Amino acid sequence: MQSIDPWKDEQEAPAAPPLSRAEVQSLLRRKPQVSVWRVVVLQAVVGLVVALGAWFLSAGNAAVALSAFYGAAIIAVPSALFALSIQLWLSKLKPGVAVYGFALGELLKIGLTIVLLFFAPRIVQPLSWPAMLIAVAVTLQVYWVALILRGKQSRRAT
Repeated sequence: MQSIDPWKDEQEAPAAPPLSRAEVQSLLRRKPQVSVWRVVVLQAVVGLVVALGAWFLSAGNAAVALSAFYGAAIIAVPSALFALSIQLWLSKLKPGVAVYGFALGELLKIGLTIVLLFFAPRIVQPLSWPAMLIAVAVTLQVYWVALILRGKQSRRAT
């Protein structure tokens, strides 16, 4: 009698053959990785554009522009520290340990973002919450923009 185990597949799928060196290189050329530093620089540029836009839309109100700039910094500064930790620390670890380091770095990045949000009213006075939150939201979207740009670059290369 056959046991019914919901976690076991009915048939074992055949293992995929390993890729050759040429196949791996071809795959990497078609799907290049996004540089972490490119994302950080793009976040900084987008943050400056949002701050300038906030200043312009608020008729030169410096508090609104500073709030928007701080909102962008809430995202860009932890991302830059995370990128630096990847470059300096995680690249020297064994892959199995680096996974845990990556997760810890991501957790610390989220924690620093929360701390910067918490202290925003004390650091930026007077704080414009709408300007800061819009800058946070727009700066967070840079990850998606970087992925879209990566896709367009890989299509141009082929």
